Amino acid sequence: MLNFLDSVPYNVLIPFTALMLLAPFHPMPHVVEKLAMLKNGTLVRPIDIFDLLFHLAPLALLCAKWMRG
Repeated sequence: MLNFLDSVPYNVLIPFTALMLLAPFHPMPHVVEKLAMLKNGTLVRPIDIFDLLFHLAPLALLCAKWMRG
């Protein structure tokens, strides 16, 4: 896993992370919507939890790469 993390350059990971955090662009990014659901206590469906984790995964990779560097 660490070799994979080292092999992915920042110039690929940063735009991919931004794209995943902002997708879909209209009407509201999923991350914003799901975090609002989490704050309100309505994030209970498994598909919603998976969707939040899916959109936050590139951010976790970026943070791990930054911490490792």
